[in-house]
Amino acid sequence: MGITEREEKILREIENWAVQLQQYETTDFEMTYEKWVENSFELIPEHVRNEFFAKLDNWLFHLHAMLQGTQIQMDARQRLITSARIFRQEIEEISDLKELSVDQLTYLAEHQIAKHRLYSFAQGGLTGTGGFILLGTDIPAITVINLRIVQLIAMTYGYEVNTPFEMMTSLKVFHVATLPKRMRYHGWEALIEEIDGTYQNQFIYEGSEELTNETWLEFPLKHIIKAITISLLRKKVIQKVPLISMAIGAGMNYQLTRQISEFAHNYYRLRFLKEKE
Repeated sequence: MGITEREEKILREIENWAVQLQQYETTDFEMTYEKWVENSFELIPEHVRNEFFAKLDNWLFHLHAMLQGTQIQMDARQRLITSARIFRQEIEEISDLKELSVDQLTYLAEHQIAKHRLYSFAQGGLTGTGGFILLGTDIPAITVINLRIVQLIAMTYGYEVNTPFEMMTSLKVFHVATLPKRMRYHGWEALIEEIDGTYQNQFIYEGSEELTNETWLEFPLKHIIKAITISLLRKKVIQKVPLISMAIGAGMNYQLTRQISEFAHNYYRLRFLKEKE
């Protein structure tokens, strides 16, 4: 099946977005930070590092599976199918969504993205109030929100994320989307290499199942620094409301979800259009 002129235009838009990723120039501060992290981890025995990242990967796998089994996600799946029937009444399963046009799928995906950016903004604002329980659950909560939006974007484009192959693919999309910007293009290239005839319609994932490493730790470290900043600023209140710390929490979480949802949306749109080619 060929692609239309409109679909070619979207492909060019995604290519331009990827070029911007590629052209990002690493700052001196980022290079210094990266070297510091690398030197710090070299002080830790290799077997301890491997065990730590293996447990972190395992936590992400279990979190992904747990999300798929929740009633909230099952309801979201059914709402997605119901919404898709506005465009095509014959849709019964997630895979049937591939029969819709890319603009129709984009509309459905952007609806999910807008909701989750709002969830992220609200969750960050609550974290910004400085409560110890909210601060302690910030990283798990923001991880759940962003894993969920990656899953929903995948399902919108007709990919069932409850199979081993699609589960691993969605986790890798989440992982690359949370990498520092200076490393994101290399991750994007690795994902794109898998979008070819040898990888499509598989059930078992045959690639590397390793996700986290030293470079990924910048994601949780930023949120730890955010928590410390909020703790220091939570006593600076305006009319008994810690507006500054709430703004920091809401802003950082919103930007993270924006970054992840944009990356995941471009990936699954590109994959959908590559299959049509």
